[in-house]
Amino acid sequence: MRNTVLILVLLAVLSVLQAFAQPPQGAPAGRGAQAGRGAPPPLVIDTTTPVEDFKPSVLNQPGRQYPEVNSQRRVRVRLVAPQAQSVAFEMLSGSARYPMTKGEDGAWVGVSNAQDEGFHYYQIVIDGAGVPDPNSLYFFGANKWGSGLEVPAHDQDFYALKELPHGQLREVQFYAKSAKAFTRCFVYTPAEYEKGSKRYPVLYLQHGGGEDETGWGNQGHAGLIMDNLIATGKIKPFIIVMAHGGGPPGAGRGAAPGGAGRGAAPAGQPGAAAPGAPARGGPGAPGGPGRGMNFNFSPFEHLLIDDIIPYIDANFRTLADQPHRAMAGLSMGGMQTHVIAPAHLDKFAYIGLFSGGSIPLSEIKDVPAFKKAVKLVFVGYGSRENGAAAKTNVEELNKAGIKSVFYESPETAHEWLTWRRHLYQFAPLLFQ
Repeated sequence: MRNTVLILVLLAVLSVLQAFAQPPQGAPAGRGAQAGRGAPPPLVIDTTTPVEDFKPSVLNQPGRQYPEVNSQRRVRVRLVAPQAQSVAFEMLSGSARYPMTKGEDGAWVGVSNAQDEGFHYYQIVIDGAGVPDPNSLYFFGANKWGSGLEVPAHDQDFYALKELPHGQLREVQFYAKSAKAFTRCFVYTPAEYEKGSKRYPVLYLQHGGGEDETGWGNQGHAGLIMDNLIATGKIKPFIIVMAHGGGPPGAGRGAAPGGAGRGAAPAGQPGAAAPGAPARGGPGAPGGPGRGMNFNFSPFEHLLIDDIIPYIDANFRTLADQPHRAMAGLSMGGMQTHVIAPAHLDKFAYIGLFSGGSIPLSEIKDVPAFKKAVKLVFVGYGSRENGAAAKTNVEELNKAGIKSVFYESPETAHEWLTWRRHLYQFAPLLFQ
């Protein structure tokens, strides 16, 4: 039985690792190959004349015209580099590279195929060297600070900046005793937080691999999503904590979770399985040494349980109990949530996995205990990800009496619009 459970855990992890791959963003929307389905076909560049209704990306540096996006969702990039021998720009989701042509003014210009709606990382490739575009704002992703652009989404109203009360996104730094180093979090507090003595529930929301604690506030628009939901009365206000989960403090932005392991944790301590929790994985599973990828979540687990949660409860007006605490994350952050939250059922009542796997019923050792502790399991994927198995797992949890929700983001892959929509769907289900 033990071997069977371990095999199931490993299969679940492998399905998550497959989700890290994205369809080529150069492919026409809706045509990208699903993650984990083999190598994508060679990029066929759209050479047709684009519709000339381009507008600057909203993520450009102030006053910069480029990059531009048109109604076909094609992107035009321009860079002045008169001494360069070759220039291209690359959409990092899928590594689709588009050639740029040099004009008489020394400026290079190129146009992409149609892109998915939402946020995209990209870079300029000058004589073989990938560098950020000086025309765009910078975002941390793919393990570095680089360029980003936004293709307007048809449903972007839910994360739009509007004339209504706005919360604060605070940068918090403190010394983490478990890691013997300083760590940083970003904390969203609702607009009403400053006006009274009310206490609030907390969602611990984790970023993906190669990203950091700035991701949800910048690329994810978590604060704007919350502000809009609160203003329309769709959710009860709560606090969000966004921590660096890529490794122990001091490991560097985007570092793979790892560091020196602490061995098996004693019962009741970070790293130990709680009653009713899914079985912990061995090599290759989240929380273990990893297979090809160093996914050892134990250092972050200690950081979250021993340092971050106590610090937040001591320094913010929180409802510091299990029914008022949730954990969620995207991709790698979902994998972390999958490992940490079920192992600490005394800490978390809500679990959200955004393109980060799911919880098979067969993983849960004590179904009655899990059902009693967990008020909701939310699982989300993009329509062009491998979400079929996750949907089946959610259906099995519901049949067992464990409240679970599956949501599929339409016409998106492993990308930020998927995860913005996940947060938008997940937040109203919390703390009711």
